[in-house]
Amino acid sequence: MTKTIILSVLALVSIALSFFYEVKKPESTPAETETASLMLYPIQTGEDIARALQLQVPSHLSEPVDSAFYHRYSRKLGLKLDYSEDKDLLETVSKWIGTPYSYGSNSKRGTDCSGFVTRIYSDVYGIDLSRSSRSMFDDVTRIRKDSVRTGDLVFFRRSPRQPIFHVGIYLKDNKFVHSATSGGVMISSLKEPYYRNYYYAAGRVD
Repeated sequence: MTKTIILSVLALVSIALSFFYEVKKPESTPAETETASLMLYPIQTGEDIARALQLQVPSHLSEPVDSAFYHRYSRKLGLKLDYSEDKDLLETVSKWIGTPYSYGSNSKRGTDCSGFVTRIYSDVYGIDLSRSSRSMFDDVTRIRKDSVRTGDLVFFRRSPRQPIFHVGIYLKDNKFVHSATSGGVMISSLKEPYYRNYYYAAGRVD
């Protein structure tokens, strides 16, 4: 009887001790959870890392980039592209290269500078610009030359007292596309002496 009582007391003491000294498994911290996730799931891209760490990925990085397209048009237009340019603009402009100059026209049979610009803006952006380069300048917000970006307009005049006589569409790296009287639709550089001397201003269509 005494032995039974002793065993019962020992059992109760054991239960009491287990209650007071029970060691709980610590909950995982967010950092530990993230580390475990990284160990369980192989990381292959920056997007995978961001997803694993529940970081927000900018939409322009999460969307696939058509590198083949930009590589093709980089060679076709002679431009160094950064894969962010408007694809419709690049593709449309390339189809006009070589179109002969024709004063007062705006078709692929022949076009002048303002006719070319109005057609590109209409076809690519759905925007109707004024027909002449002079009045077209009123359609834009003037910007500094070092702030010009793809799709902006560049204007030329021969002297401060003379009106604007030419307009083109800026592409990249000081290159712009336009319809010149001596060559039709082509890509030229603002660094060329002729265009550097007659450059007047750049403008952005709002």
